[in-house]
Amino acid sequence: MAAPKRRAMGKGLAALLKDNAELNSAEDTNADQVIGTIAELDIADIQANPDQPRTIFDAEALDELAQSIKALGIIQPITVRKAGPSKFEIISGERRFRAAKIAGLESIPAYIRLADDQSMLEMALVENIQREELDPIEVALSYERLIDECQLTQEEMSIRVGKKRSTITNYLRLLKLQPLIQAGLRDKMIAVGHARALINISNEEDQINLYQEVIAKDLSVRQVEEATRKLKEGLSKTTQREKPPLAEKYMRIHEELKEHLEADVELNRNNRGRGKITITFKNDQELERLLDLLKN
Repeated sequence: MAAPKRRAMGKGLAALLKDNAELNSAEDTNADQVIGTIAELDIADIQANPDQPRTIFDAEALDELAQSIKALGIIQPITVRKAGPSKFEIISGERRFRAAKIAGLESIPAYIRLADDQSMLEMALVENIQREELDPIEVALSYERLIDECQLTQEEMSIRVGKKRSTITNYLRLLKLQPLIQAGLRDKMIAVGHARALINISNEEDQINLYQEVIAKDLSVRQVEEATRKLKEGLSKTTQREKPPLAEKYMRIHEELKEHLEADVELNRNNRGRGKITITFKNDQELERLLDLLKN
């Protein structure tokens, strides 16, 4: 199935900002055309935030993200604020910005913030969420921006947009999917039901493999849910089988405990010395007996 064309990012918005060098406030003329929208900005016009708390960026992870950007483009736009005529400062998304430069991009999609647009941004995002043509990832990103940039709780968002809190949570969880799967959801290669089932797979490779199987075999949501359940059960059994045996020293302690307490005892210990002891009893009388033994 051919992927539908996505909406073009707003190159015209970037031109609008350059033509209106004094456009700095939410009260300025044409500000309403900028707030809450996405513009395609030249990377050369963007600068890092000098107050960015994150100072170390993993080079290997950046290269991996750059490869993903080359293949799929920018899934989530960065957020910037005006820092002067034709200049913008990153508010969030510096990692994506750095990876885009590594990928050789000359421009990048960005949400543009003005100096005093907090309330207008909130209204624009809430209005944006109500639009029927938004794809699920766009809705999720709008919810995320309301949390990160407008400091709204999920409860407050629920009131603002008239949605149940559980609905908001389910949308936000979609952003945990691999970028390839997010792109597939945006391009209607899979449905939201498929995506919600895939979220439950913690292993990234397994998540991608099942996603590709969904497309190749046109699996239903029910089939994906069943495949996810079997995969998780298989991993659970594998984990149980691969549990490392206790060292001989702790095996002796285990046997001594069972013998002393005359009860079923399970002793688990990891390589860092952390663990637990589980004692099984059949009735209240046996519990009392065990408590007496442990006190002495």
